[in-house]
Amino acid sequence: QVQLVESGGGLVQTGGSVRLSCAASGRTFSRYAMGWFRQAPGKEREFVAAINWSGGRTDYADSGKGRFTISRDNAKNTVYLQMNSLKAEDTAVYYCAAAFHWTGPFKGDYWGQGTQVTVSS
Repeated sequence: QVQLVESGGGLVQTGGSVRLSCAASGRTFSRYAMGWFRQAPGKEREFVAAINWSGGRTDYADSGKGRFTISRDNAKNTVYLQMNSLKAEDTAVYYCAAAFHWTGPFKGDYWGQGTQVTVSS
């Protein structure tokens, strides 16, 4: 069992930056691939980024390529999502997820409660 708690969301100006954190409980954090998803009002949840257990492999949705960076610190049981050059369309609730296996599209086995990011001019 893994419990995930996101933090770092809030109100950000267009063009600004924010770093989201996701703290995981348990001693097996380093065994999991980790991902970030988001859900905007009236839309389905969508994939944002993922990282494998070692940090050696990452993947991004086209919407975040060149602007978002996912990273992890296994010593701190934490995964991060650095988001730069934010746009209004990045406004959403952001969720982190943990997966036992990541071979194709990332599918989370455990999910956090989410943190709101609002981008406003």
